[in-house]
Amino acid sequence: MEPSTFEVLRQVPGRGSATLSGDDTGGGPPVVLLHGLSATRRNVVQGSRLLERRGHRLVLYDARGHGRSSPASSYTYPDMVDDLEAVMADRGLDRAVLVGSSMGAATAMAFAMAHPKRVSALVQITPAYTGAPADSERWERLAAALETGGAEAFIEADDLDGLPERWRDPLRRVVTQRMERHEHPAAVAAALRQVPASAAWDGMGALERVHVPTLVVGSRDAADPTHPLAVAQEYVRRLPRAELAVEAEGSAPLAWQGGRLSAAIAAFLERYS
Repeated sequence: MEPSTFEVLRQVPGRGSATLSGDDTGGGPPVVLLHGLSATRRNVVQGSRLLERRGHRLVLYDARGHGRSSPASSYTYPDMVDDLEAVMADRGLDRAVLVGSSMGAATAMAFAMAHPKRVSALVQITPAYTGAPADSERWERLAAALETGGAEAFIEADDLDGLPERWRDPLRRVVTQRMERHEHPAAVAAALRQVPASAAWDGMGALERVHVPTLVVGSRDAADPTHPLAVAQEYVRRLPRAELAVEAEGSAPLAWQGGRLSAAIAAFLERYS
């Protein structure tokens, strides 16, 4: 089944509006995909359609200011939790599996904390949120580079040269393709400044109250130091019903491999269906 594109208009009294652009495809138990900061809806399972072939309905959308979604006046985790609720309402979803990557992982977790009965399972792909807003220095550097020099300057500012040589060129290609999908780069720059400074929830102890079955997908630090494996491991330690998936030492991160990642998610969901 080909994706059905949809748009959700979000109007916030006193704070303007935003239009969220997304796709709805497949049939069966619903799975909502939430991407990371500066990514798009194509970057959660990297375009894989395996989950759809395994009998799941996929709902994926670009976060406010990202991809084809319009700019907004505010980019915080509470805003994105409200956006997720609006998308689920628009798609008629009372309950769904939430699969989030990085920023999307924190959004999905915050939604599960606020609406536990509406989440049948969680997948946390490379979580980085540690219960408090992040240091803004890196994000300000990236935002300024994007504003002044576009995608190329953004990539240079991200200091990929600090990675092992085997990962540099593939990651540059992926990031370049990702950044080219944004219709409003200035909005992405605004999100780069505001999202990391926002609180998704308060303290890692809050994870201990989330009893939803959760798959945590970590990445080893050599290839992905911005999403420390120790954070993923701490999620698994604190979440009452969590399990960890991570690539073998020396392999490309599982989060980068759409087919293998989707297969791991499908197997996890089969155990909890």
